[in-house]
Amino acid sequence: MSGNTKARARRFSTWTTRRWLRAGVAVSLTVLTLLGVTGAWVLGRTESISDTLVNTKSPALSTSFRLESALLNQETGIRGYGLTGTPDFLAPYQQGLSDQATHTATLTRLLDGDAARLRDLTAVQDAVETWQERIARPIASSPAGTVSPLTTERAAEGKETFDAVRATLSGQQDRLRADRAQAVQDLSDTMTLRNWVFTAIALVIAALTVLVFEGLRRGITRPLEQLGADARTIAGGTFEHPITSTGPADLRRLSSEIDFMRRRLVRELAFTEEARLRLDAQAADLQRSNAELEQFAYVASHDLQEPLRKVSSFTQLLQRRYGGQLDQRADQYIDYAVDGANRMQTLINDLLDFSRVGRVHHELQSIELETVLNRTVSSLSVSIEESGAEITHDPLPPLVADATQMGMLWQNLIGNAIKFHRPGQTPKVHISAEREDDLWRFAVTDNGIGIAPEYAEKVFVIFQRLHTKDAYSGSGIGLAMCKKIVEFHGGTIAIDPDHRDGARITFTLADEPPRAAGISTVPEAVRAGAEPSA
Repeated sequence: MSGNTKARARRFSTWTTRRWLRAGVAVSLTVLTLLGVTGAWVLGRTESISDTLVNTKSPALSTSFRLESALLNQETGIRGYGLTGTPDFLAPYQQGLSDQATHTATLTRLLDGDAARLRDLTAVQDAVETWQERIARPIASSPAGTVSPLTTERAAEGKETFDAVRATLSGQQDRLRADRAQAVQDLSDTMTLRNWVFTAIALVIAALTVLVFEGLRRGITRPLEQLGADARTIAGGTFEHPITSTGPADLRRLSSEIDFMRRRLVRELAFTEEARLRLDAQAADLQRSNAELEQFAYVASHDLQEPLRKVSSFTQLLQRRYGGQLDQRADQYIDYAVDGANRMQTLINDLLDFSRVGRVHHELQSIELETVLNRTVSSLSVSIEESGAEITHDPLPPLVADATQMGMLWQNLIGNAIKFHRPGQTPKVHISAEREDDLWRFAVTDNGIGIAPEYAEKVFVIFQRLHTKDAYSGSGIGLAMCKKIVEFHGGTIAIDPDHRDGARITFTLADEPPRAAGISTVPEAVRAGAEPSA
């Protein structure tokens, strides 16, 4: 391959689909335009020759014959009149003169622009004029009824001059006949050329059609089919399959970009697969660790009950038996020991209840929240009566939830609202429920001491207290348990930071918790082991 050929090949390889289409359309239009112009010229030429043949050549020849007939009529009439003197013989002569004028005028009009044929006509007219001047008019002017002496005197001259007329007419007709034959031949040749041109136009159009379809197939359809086949192969899971770049520059560029995307996806998939394997391993480790922690918390809380019960019992016995018998400091130490043992037992029981959320109580069923709330208020009747608290609520909807956990939720929220009331003020607690799209938003509002905004997250952490145990009793596990219960049911809980004059705790619950919300198989593993007795 020469250098010029390689250069052209490189230049064409940079052409895009649009450029190929533009070049193909331009070439096709140029070829079709040239063929159309040629066809139009051939049609015009055919029409022109046909018009000349029909309206000029053939009429001129036939008119020349008519002119000859008119002159023959004149010659016959003059000869008869000259030999007989009979006036009736002048009628053909007079008619011949009229026809001669008409046919001469017609020939003059038909041969307008044809100098050679007009010269022939002039020669005929000159020969006729000579014959008429020497023979026809003098004999026609002779008296009727007598034989004209000029007939015999000029017989030889008359024959000679009329033969000259006939010769000029014959020459004219031969040339007109030749012109007509040439026109016929030109028309035939032009029609043959016309047929070839239109055959060529049809063949070129057919060839262009084939070339266009073949060009589209090779330049667009086949590359797109190849690209689609490669894409389907990759979509089927064979991500290592490369994208073949074929066709014009833009399609090759598109294929390269898709192949680049494929390679990047392969890298991302490899990274994602590696990350997934690590996450699966971490999830398995975390699940095992959570199971061990829950089992540890459950077992530890049970195992701590017995020694703690002994410590609490014996410190209480020590307090009852030796209270007042020792010095004041000893009595104080004994009080510390009894209080510490009781607090430790309370913390262990609360921790045990916290660990049971979602592990022991996870029976989801349709419940009436108002019924659960009424049972909770009844169980808190002592603290409600002592504080004089007023508990009100909006109509509560039925939900699919765990009834025990819902009772623990109401008990902790209402109990906290009563416990953290303002001194000297009657506690008022209101429970509201509003529909928000697919969720129910509940709010427990009180008129107590409230919660500062900076502690809105801290209060939901287990064992986090905002007050000393001397100010308010409790282990600091209540709101943490509420958070765990709500999240187990697929909801969220938070402190309303915009509420003043008390505290407002809001939480959301769905009509039915998501399938994956809080349900764990860890309790089964825990219960499968030997659960120690208290």
